Amino acid sequence: MEKYIIEGGHRLHGEVEISGAKNAVVAIIPATILAKDRCVIENVPNISDVSILLHILQDLGAKVSYLGKNTVEIDTSHITEPVVPYESSRHLRASYYFLGAFLGRFNQAHVSPPGGCNFGVRPIDQHIKGFEALGASVSTDYGFIHATAEELYGSHIYLDVVSVGATINIMLAAVKAKGLTILENAAKEPHIVDLANFLNSMGADIRGAGTDVIKIHGVDVLRGTSYSIIPDQIEAGTYMTIAAAAGGDVLIKNVIPKHLESITDKLLQAGVSVTEYDDAIRIIRSKPLKKVNVKTMPHPGFPTDMQPQMTTLLAIAEGTSIVTEGVWDNRFKYVDELRRMGAHIQVDGKVAVVEGVPQLTAAPVKAVDLRAGAAVLQAALCATGISEVEDIHYIERGYEDVVEKLQKIGCSIKKVPISSPTLSQAQ
Repeated sequence: MEKYIIEGGHRLHGEVEISGAKNAVVAIIPATILAKDRCVIENVPNISDVSILLHILQDLGAKVSYLGKNTVEIDTSHITEPVVPYESSRHLRASYYFLGAFLGRFNQAHVSPPGGCNFGVRPIDQHIKGFEALGASVSTDYGFIHATAEELYGSHIYLDVVSVGATINIMLAAVKAKGLTILENAAKEPHIVDLANFLNSMGADIRGAGTDVIKIHGVDVLRGTSYSIIPDQIEAGTYMTIAAAAGGDVLIKNVIPKHLESITDKLLQAGVSVTEYDDAIRIIRSKPLKKVNVKTMPHPGFPTDMQPQMTTLLAIAEGTSIVTEGVWDNRFKYVDELRRMGAHIQVDGKVAVVEGVPQLTAAPVKAVDLRAGAAVLQAALCATGISEVEDIHYIERGYEDVVEKLQKIGCSIKKVPISSPTLSQAQ
């Protein structure tokens, strides 16, 4: 077990290179099962969620090898059993994408319910609705979700709520179903488009990804492919808010600026200078931050995965900001950690009232989930004094080489064993 030791208060200067998108790769890796062939995936982030998924594939019989630090070759031709047990799936939410991939290849799937970050109920009723519309029977017993079908057939499916997970799972199951599937009220996030592009490169026929109506013409066979993952929208947004909170001048490279528009808009409202280039974005903050109201919404709205980082930024902005969580329940658990550092935040259900303070102060804090971990990390970087951040395994689920990237732009951060002296012991 390890922790971060962070000395805050340093202004940041330099460049950060953004890795491949976590939310795309955790769908694309299970999707390789559909090919029954060899796939080469480039721009794969070196994060723990990827490691877990690749180990699951190896346990299933796939051959996995790294051709470089961020390039993985996956051969799924030897997978014969569509089963993912609890011990394999309990650490990450994306394990449920094996349901759609197994259904698409084997017409059956047996997967333990997903784990991952705990910030609210993760119902999969819309996933099940989609599978059943395609002709599958779905049941749950002995801790497994079972989905079986004699044959999958295209169908007209309307999602009752916009769901990224259900959109992805239905796409995975429908690509080899007979006939046409029309998915309405579909999620429109960039990683939905990336998955569709990946599947199309395998021979699928998917149109409309990135809109709320996706049409999938089933095909008989999918083949192996080579594909490069898009840059990570949320990692880029996190470094944008870190640079804005700590102050300074940071160039964030390997991004798609259009994917960041909702984040850019809020930073501009807060008084941050944001300059867009073809594949980079520059953040300069030299003036006090201003209050901003934020409500998270499905894409193209402000992303829920950026809510903790934005709330942390507003904790040191002048005035009172209102942050409304429009996607998940119980996503403000990290607020107690920020209060330990002097933040003035009151939470009522899905709404947080953030009264800005001039300065946060160092404290021992912990990550309670992936994005909350990014938030307390950000808070420590702009606080006065030396902070400790524990439970950093959450952070490393989604951020590649985070210590090295932060050091490169002037952050004082190091990773040490958890047994190292605490702040109180050191004093």
